[in-house]
Amino acid sequence: PAPRHERTVLLLEGCVQPLTAPQTNAAAARVLDRLGISAISAAEAGCCGAVDYHLSAHEQARRQLRRNIDAWWPHVEAGAEALIMTASGCGAMVTEYGDILADDPAYADKAARIAAMTIDLSSFLAREELTSLSGIGHGRRVAFQAPCTLQHAQATTGVVEGILEQAGYTVTEVADAHLCCGSAGTYSILQPELSQRLRDNKLEALGRGQPELIATANIGCQLHLAGGSGTPVRHWIELLDPEALI
Repeated sequence: PAPRHERTVLLLEGCVQPLTAPQTNAAAARVLDRLGISAISAAEAGCCGAVDYHLSAHEQARRQLRRNIDAWWPHVEAGAEALIMTASGCGAMVTEYGDILADDPAYADKAARIAAMTIDLSSFLAREELTSLSGIGHGRRVAFQAPCTLQHAQATTGVVEGILEQAGYTVTEVADAHLCCGSAGTYSILQPELSQRLRDNKLEALGRGQPELIATANIGCQLHLAGGSGTPVRHWIELLDPEALI
């Protein structure tokens, strides 16, 4: 939706998600619009820098961080209240911008501000009045795979499940929910055998509750799980958007 509300937030498009799952941020923007919040994407912002940083290409990653900060800063100054992450892996990275650029005199303060205003979409929505979303789920059974970057890196657990239940979904129990699905950034490329074993174990645990859908909060996990799943794998925000569910 075109920006039309007084309240505005920033959404990071990222690099993988807009190519492989553009419906994720589109659904997020529509849900936020229904709540009276306009979502804005800064076209100049791209990769969050996580892949390069985790592979020790630190200076290249820092250039990406500075570019993103420059893209976001005019919107921050214009009053955007939060920088919302729909990919928990990106969220884990952006919350570290302040630490990574702490020794950069030109960007340290801006990076700290960006990190402080970064929040996962689930945590942001948990603070809002969501009665308009009640009943959307019609009792459909959903298994939620909690990405490591959400529950461990950002210490956010149970929030997505609570939102889905509030929206009328039946969230199934998942054994060993703390374990990795095997995607783990570049791990699925560098350690394919172990990665696939972790994925198969995770899919077996997710499937025990006989869900109609598997939901997750990170594009890497979503693509990785979908590669071996007979059950549709979606970003959880799509489950709150009637247009995405058509």
